[in-house]
Amino acid sequence: MLNYSFMQNALFVSVFISVLCPCIGVFLVLRRYSMIGDTLSHASLAGITIGLMLNQNPVLGAFVFTSICGALIEFLRTYFQKYTDLILSIVLALSVGTAITIISSGKLHANADSFMFGSILTVTRFDMIMVVVLSVISVLALIFLYHQMLYIAYDEEAAKVAGVRVKLINYVFSILVASAISVSIRIVGVLVLSSMIALPVATALQLGKGFKATLLFSILFSVIDIMLGLFVSFYLNVAPGGFTALVSVAVLVLVLLAKRIQAGIREIR
Repeated sequence: MLNYSFMQNALFVSVFISVLCPCIGVFLVLRRYSMIGDTLSHASLAGITIGLMLNQNPVLGAFVFTSICGALIEFLRTYFQKYTDLILSIVLALSVGTAITIISSGKLHANADSFMFGSILTVTRFDMIMVVVLSVISVLALIFLYHQMLYIAYDEEAAKVAGVRVKLINYVFSILVASAISVSIRIVGVLVLSSMIALPVATALQLGKGFKATLLFSILFSVIDIMLGLFVSFYLNVAPGGFTALVSVAVLVLVLLAKRIQAGIREIR
């Protein structure tokens, strides 16, 4: 299987995805913003269609448009402070409406279906370069802003009082989310991309560890999910995105069962 160049490319991209997505996802989940990941993953479809229509790289188009939508979400929070779900509905309507309008216009120079479901056949060398660049920049930004983002994740108001530049960091974080989504889109696909951001974190949270341990276990579960999804989907001849989502749910269920069994054993003792 690894003799195929497209599988080598897919494996290379998957390694970066499995590290980057949970690093972003853990902050989204702690802030109870996991649905932002879902909204922006759908926004990326509009970016893809714009890129294809302009004969540009669709991953780059996804990154640019998703970054704009992420910044728009943060901007609208000023006007809808108590209605986060309403902000997401506005951005979702904008992005999905844009995507459907462009697709139905017949002006696309390629088929966007592979981006919706994920395809290991479509990963190009240029995509690999973009994945490396965006992933390295994102991880470095996370390391540099780690303490501020952790503070904001647990108490945004207290972070403001402490002098943390919350609004600026939130804008930067929106771009980081856009980066994680755009690098993942080739393999995972638009429709299930949010599961790669949230589910490994949800699984790691069941272990009841501290933040750093939760982050490390999130990455571990993400590697398991994506690698299993990639390899097994190849032999089953199904879309890797959907199957990876099923693997993520299965791993979460197994951890929940193991946790319940462990609790039962403790009660017996």
